Amino acid sequence: MRTCEEPRPPNGQSPIALAAGQSEYGFAEKVVEGMFIVVNSITIKIHSKAFHASFELWQLQGYSVNPNWQQSDLRLTRITDPQRGEVLTFKELTWQTLRIEADATDNGDQDPVTTPLRLITNQGRIRISLKRRTKDCNVVASKLMFLLDDLLWVLTDSQLKAMMKYAESLSEAMEKSAQQRKSMAPESVQVSEHDLDITPPAPSAQQSWSQPFGVSPNASSISQYFDKHDMKESSYHLLISRLDLHICDDSHTRESGVLKHGMLGGAMQLTFRRMAFDYYPFHRAGDACKHWVRYSEAMETRGQWAKKLVGEFQSKIEKL
Repeated sequence: MRTCEEPRPPNGQSPIALAAGQSEYGFAEKVVEGMFIVVNSITIKIHSKAFHASFELWQLQGYSVNPNWQQSDLRLTRITDPQRGEVLTFKELTWQTLRIEADATDNGDQDPVTTPLRLITNQGRIRISLKRRTKDCNVVASKLMFLLDDLLWVLTDSQLKAMMKYAESLSEAMEKSAQQRKSMAPESVQVSEHDLDITPPAPSAQQSWSQPFGVSPNASSISQYFDKHDMKESSYHLLISRLDLHICDDSHTRESGVLKHGMLGGAMQLTFRRMAFDYYPFHRAGDACKHWVRYSEAMETRGQWAKKLVGEFQSKIEKL
C-alpha cells in the first residue's frame, strides 16, 4: 500500500453486486458475507514519503456474527428492514499475533539517526458493524471496534520522536481524506422520499430468519430490532484492557568511558487499565449524544453548552 497525496474518489457500488450483475443487496452479497476466512500469515507493507511500515498478522480469522458478537446461524448475522431499505451486518476479525514496524525513509527530509518503531501484540480482535442501503449496497454508516488484551510497549525517546514525525507526515493526507468524507457524508446519509418509496419484497426464508427465534417477522418487530442495533452515525473505537508503557532514555552516549551528558538515562513506566478511545468523525456540534457507546449524564452539560455556541454562531451569521 502507498499513501496518496490527494484522496482518491470513493469506490461507488459494491464490486460483488456488479460482478453478479445486480445493483442491489442480494444473494451474491449474502454468500460472500457468509464466508469463514482463515489466513495463516499476512503481511501488509505501507510506503509513504516520510516512512515505510509493515504489519504482520498470524492466524487471522474472519467470520460473521450475530448482533451479540457470537457465532450463530448465518441468517441471524444480518438484520434487514424493508421499510427503511437498509440492512445491518456484523463481522469479527481475530488474530494470534500482530507485529508492527515502522522506519524512516532515506529521502533526506528525516533525521539521519532514527530508531525503527516496533510493536508486538498478542491476540486481539476487530468488530465491524455495517449499515448499507439495499438498493445500491452503499455504506450509510459503520462502526469499527479495535479490542486488545494486555499490551506491553517499550519505547525509547528516539522512537517517540520518530513516531511524532510519522504522525506529522500522515496528518496532511488524513486531513484531506477527512474533508472528503465530511463533504460526502450528507450525500450518503440523507435518503430522499423517492428512495424510500419502494415496494417491500416478498418475505423469503433469508428475511424471515433475520430475526431472533420466537419473534414474529412483522414490520413493527423488525423495526424495533433494527433500532436496537442501529448505528446512528459512523464511529471508531479502541479498547485496551491493560497497557504497560515503558519510555526509556537512550540519547546518552559514552565517549572515552565518560558519559557525554554527565548523567544517567532515565525511564518512566505508565500503566493504563481499560483505556478507551471513541471517535465520531461526522458528529455535528449540538447534536444528541445518547447513542454514544460510553454516554453519561455529564455529557448533557456539554451538549447544552455546544448548542448555545452553535446558536450564537448562527445568529452572527444571520446578522452578516
